Amino acid sequence: MKNLLVLVTGIAVGFVVAHKVNKTQRGREFFAEVDARMREFTDTVAEAYREREAELRSTIDSLVEDAEAAIDDLNKR
Repeated sequence: MKNLLVLVTGIAVGFVVAHKVNKTQRGREFFAEVDARMREFTDTVAEAYREREAELRSTIDSLVEDAEAAIDDLNKR
């Protein structure tokens, strides 16, 4: 329980400090830079996810086509 109280207190103090820092010009610049880097990171992760998803879908489609062709061959016999 003590650890939870320390964690909640730390989060609250962090928000207060961030709010005070954001009121200054340098603070706003700092948070704008952090925000830009986070957006770049999340955009990169999302793009990589979409590329990988497309690769997997292509592979699955190919496997399905191969399976269907094999089933057709078996049905012809």
